[in-house]
Amino acid sequence: MNRPYASTAIQTTGMPPGIPYIIGNEAAERFSFYGMRTILTVFMVNYLWLMGNSVGERMSDTEATEHFHQFVSLVYLTPIVGALLADLFFGKYRVIMALSIVYCLGHGALALMGLAGEAGTWLVAGLWLIAIGSGGIKPCVSAHVGDQFGRLNRDLIPRIFNWFYWSINLGAFVSTLLTPWLLEWYGPHWAFGVPGFLMALATLVFWMGRWKFVHIPARGGSFIRELASGPGLKAIAKLCTIYLFVAIFWALFDQSGSSWVLQAENMDLNFLGVEWLPSQIQALNPILILTFIPLFSYVVYPLIDRFFPLTPLRKIAIGLFIMVISFVLVAIAQMKIDAGETPSISWQLVGYIALTAAEVMVAIVSLEFSYTQAPRAMKSVIMSLWLIGVSFGNQVTAQINRVIQVENPIAGVSATGSEASHGGFDGRVGTDDDILLTFDAEGKRTDLRFRGREQLDELLGRVSLQIEANQFTAPSRSEGKEIAAAVLDPWGNPYHYRLINRNRLRIWSSGPDEKLTTPWDQGAILVIDRPVVREPSAMARFFDHFHPEQTWLDQRRQKLGLPTEAEAAARGPAISREYFVGGQIKLEGAAYFWFFSGLMLVAAFLFLIVAKLYRPVEYFHDEEEDEAQEAEAVEEAAGR
Repeated sequence: MNRPYASTAIQTTGMPPGIPYIIGNEAAERFSFYGMRTILTVFMVNYLWLMGNSVGERMSDTEATEHFHQFVSLVYLTPIVGALLADLFFGKYRVIMALSIVYCLGHGALALMGLAGEAGTWLVAGLWLIAIGSGGIKPCVSAHVGDQFGRLNRDLIPRIFNWFYWSINLGAFVSTLLTPWLLEWYGPHWAFGVPGFLMALATLVFWMGRWKFVHIPARGGSFIRELASGPGLKAIAKLCTIYLFVAIFWALFDQSGSSWVLQAENMDLNFLGVEWLPSQIQALNPILILTFIPLFSYVVYPLIDRFFPLTPLRKIAIGLFIMVISFVLVAIAQMKIDAGETPSISWQLVGYIALTAAEVMVAIVSLEFSYTQAPRAMKSVIMSLWLIGVSFGNQVTAQINRVIQVENPIAGVSATGSEASHGGFDGRVGTDDDILLTFDAEGKRTDLRFRGREQLDELLGRVSLQIEANQFTAPSRSEGKEIAAAVLDPWGNPYHYRLINRNRLRIWSSGPDEKLTTPWDQGAILVIDRPVVREPSAMARFFDHFHPEQTWLDQRRQKLGLPTEAEAAARGPAISREYFVGGQIKLEGAAYFWFFSGLMLVAAFLFLIVAKLYRPVEYFHDEEEDEAQEAEAVEEAAGR
């Protein structure tokens, strides 16, 4: 006969016995997720194009940012499915176990990229499986934590949610340091494979705790009745109002894994005498969380509460304003990059302090608040709505990055021989605004010609000579604008100049439609290639005897016939050209970060109104038992 699982909370004043298994599972699972997430943007930009048998087309920063946030958005959208499966049919434990296996398969797909078939296909398949697995279990795990508590130890819920979040960030901290190192030296297979192993370990740990857990059964019909009831609908409506503002917080916060990483590639990464990898800077967030959780719980909150009573909604409001500060700091750093400087990574490090403080006050507090405000039969569903708020925030960022990308009219032109023509602005081949593309034997585009190319080349040559004469330093924005404006394009308009960073500048014409930032802009990006052999990263120094002599990228470059980092450094600085038609960015540089700073500031002020009007109502599972016992007592008294 099968041993039955416990279905009601153990009446104890201490911690429930299943908590260590949940915490252990969460630490390993978060290692796997954040390990993969940490390197995803860098992988798409710097590695994916080299994963095939020949050199592919490199993904742009903005496109990688869009794809990253589309993935994160999907991860936080799928929880509604997991929550409904748990609350309606199978219960939380069974859903967590089943979807954990799907999760493991996703990591396996990422680890196999490049071994067979198209790497991009494996990438998409792996990310979808991870989104379904990770997203599906998210609301169940957080609600499962709260289910372990009864009336005698419910006062420990705030503490355990802090420790629950602490375990998340312990796993995230270790993986954020380790997986970039694995990617650098051992490549994508190991970098994605190790997180997959940790996910399998997380599944095992959770299974081992099955007899220790309280298994709250699926509520079925009672769930539907409570969902459709007045209190249920009211709770959802009230919390969704809060989640709209928390979503904007996530629209900014999750850029620490995309736009902040890409910004760090243009900064001085030497900190405390150690050279760090751009994606490793994210490790500061989880290590600060490990410090800030006890600091805020036992020092900051009690201190503020003596002068200003802190409710959960007031904590969230303060956190939203602090989030603005973090993006203002990176916006200032980006202004320096836009001016051709190489600012210290300290700008981001201070930004991470503000970002993490905001996370403690917004993410943790809103998660705990959501559980207490969720009606008894709707705990997982409310947790999934909280996670959908995260999804919505990432979708906001993804869509903004999609909108700011100008269409590339020649992206779909493929090689039918050594040359191909596009009809240009008027759409007719054979007119003077035609675009001519040249391809090599493998179908890779080798050249791009358009009307006015001769004037552009003359201007590029003039700027290149000035760069070389100035020890490979690009002209400032004002100098470059003056040089570019002195030359007219075929339509009688001056050329434009933009300094992107110290190594990249753009010179372009508004094209035949004579309008800027449209698909018909045409020009070139000058790339100042000043390769140097980088100092080993912090992790590489620590594991100096545990990695090969060459990085994975250098080994891959040799295999594909490309120069290694050392060979490029020996060759010395050089200037190359990347011609383009359309495909540029409408919102870039510091303007991008200032836009998100302003968006967060507006949301923070509006939230103050919502917080003032909100009226909290708390629900706990064992209150049902109290109500039933009271009803029985009344019936007995009436019978006497």
